[in-house]
Amino acid sequence: MKVMKPDDLLLLTGDHGNDPTYKGTDHTREFVPLIIYSKKLCHHKNLGILSSFACIGATIADNFDIEMPTIGKSFLNQLEVDQLW
Repeated sequence: MKVMKPDDLLLLTGDHGNDPTYKGTDHTREFVPLIIYSKKLCHHKNLGILSSFACIGATIADNFDIEMPTIGKSFLNQLEVDQLW
């Protein structure tokens, strides 16, 4: 994090969760964590449960001001930053 630039946005997540009570290793109903970091973030915030894993891709597209994907909704405007990217 020390080498990140002020405009960098770091999103950390897993690609799926596994229900520990389910027999097998296929993707199951469990949610995955999402940790977001930027030097411009003002304070911690819980975004709640997002509607889809695709929201991460939509947020990345929104951050770079490129065409939004057809699924997922950006949460970029929910991040409280000193100033927008």
